[in-house]
Amino acid sequence: MTVHNLYIFDRNGSCLHYSEWNRKKQAGISKEEEFKLMYGMLFSIRSFISKMSPLDMKDGFLAFQTSRYKLHYYETPTGIKLVMNTDLGVPNCRDTLQQIYSTLYVEYIVKNPLCVLGESLQSDLFHSKLDSFIRALPFFSVRAA
Repeated sequence: MTVHNLYIFDRNGSCLHYSEWNRKKQAGISKEEEFKLMYGMLFSIRSFISKMSPLDMKDGFLAFQTSRYKLHYYETPTGIKLVMNTDLGVPNCRDTLQQIYSTLYVEYIVKNPLCVLGESLQSDLFHSKLDSFIRALPFFSVRAA
């Protein structure tokens, strides 16, 4: 089991941060195009789920699974969206994404007067703490089968 990558989007769809660990295949397009496609897919899935759900969904969209990977999703009340792609064997990562937001993003970005909210995250401390956090996860491995 492993983590492939992590995206952090703002409420307007701008990719604030992207990290990659064990991604085997590249998309063959620019990172900017990939970010737009990812955000567009998330927007469409969330819209579809909210229209098709027979109940008012408190949590909404949590994860999406294909035959090759699992996409985990967490949206904060302020509209920050965290997206993590993992292997299929990884359990629900909502708590992990919530922890990334509350202990890393809030502490090293929101509370940092040098970081401008809504712009690409330039904090080296945030990047190193996030990398350490991901590598310490019980389901992270350097190479997945």
